[in-house]
Amino acid sequence: MQKNTTPCYYGDYLQLEKILTAQAPESAKYAAEAHDETLFIIVHQTYELWFKQILHELKAVMSVFAEAEVKDEQLTGIVHKLKRIITIQKLLNSQIAVIETMTPQDFMSFRDYLVPASGFQSVQFKMLEIGLGLKSDYRIDFDKNSFYSRLNDKDRDFLQQLEHEPSLFERIEKWLERMPFLQLDNFSFWQMYGQATETMLADDKKTVQGIEQIAEHEREMQLKEIERTAEKFSALLDADKYQQLQKDGAFRLSQKAMLSALFINLYQEEPMFNLPFQLLTCLTEIDENLTIWRYKHAMMVQRMLGTKIGTGGSSGHDYLKRTTEKNRIFTDLFNMATFLLPKSDLPALPKDIKRHLGFYFAGQA
Repeated sequence: MQKNTTPCYYGDYLQLEKILTAQAPESAKYAAEAHDETLFIIVHQTYELWFKQILHELKAVMSVFAEAEVKDEQLTGIVHKLKRIITIQKLLNSQIAVIETMTPQDFMSFRDYLVPASGFQSVQFKMLEIGLGLKSDYRIDFDKNSFYSRLNDKDRDFLQQLEHEPSLFERIEKWLERMPFLQLDNFSFWQMYGQATETMLADDKKTVQGIEQIAEHEREMQLKEIERTAEKFSALLDADKYQQLQKDGAFRLSQKAMLSALFINLYQEEPMFNLPFQLLTCLTEIDENLTIWRYKHAMMVQRMLGTKIGTGGSSGHDYLKRTTEKNRIFTDLFNMATFLLPKSDLPALPKDIKRHLGFYFAGQA
């Protein structure tokens, strides 16, 4: 049933007059308009519109995690919004193929008219990065020292203020730290887990030592890798060792948050952990899609510019390649697989703990 009192017209509702007249090629101001500059503008405008939608979803997610308590029923909506972000990211990643329909010479026909405009100046993309948790302290050196200098005063002040707001990473960390079940009554899961991992690593070592068709230097390398893994397992359960590795950059999550995330991953099939596991998986996918976007962008820039510097003054492809490797957010969730055990080796949870993690309904007498 109609609820509006004033007729709604398609073009007016979408403000198409503004959108479809918002493409003003710079090349036309100086010479004959470069044909592919319109494509370049539309692709980037589309990026910015999708960034706006991602930020809209992220704001809703952040508002839930800003509360002192996150209710189980709220996680369904959170996971839904994060999956929408992932779907948009996949669309953005595929959109790079549209830009690649330009040849390097097509791009050269208008590129020099754009100096010093650059993706550095996409305030919404920086809002997305900072909002997720990629603040200055976690950026590569070029980003730390340079990208703010390429912004006007208004945008710089806005983003620097945003750096002081809690990010999604920080909100998720606090949420994980509040998770119960790690220590209930006389039950200590981590004691059981420590014993299980020692057994697993001892079996791995025995297997490597028993392989006959292997060069001695390869055997030595594999045994050293098992030792390094054992050290990581040991640090995971030792507050002092963990804190030192955290200072060295091996971990970003606090020890309590990391253990909670690991517990969720290990027992993901327990009903209580289904949605938290989906949430953590979504965060991993969002980070992965950002990495894929950076990689595809780096490859596209190399294809268009070779080794030339970017219009914003960066080293072009080299800079983008380094951001792909270093500008990550949820690496702890990626590295979680290091600490997982096969399901067959998982310590069995006591019945009362399983009851806490399940859904039970009392029938009428």
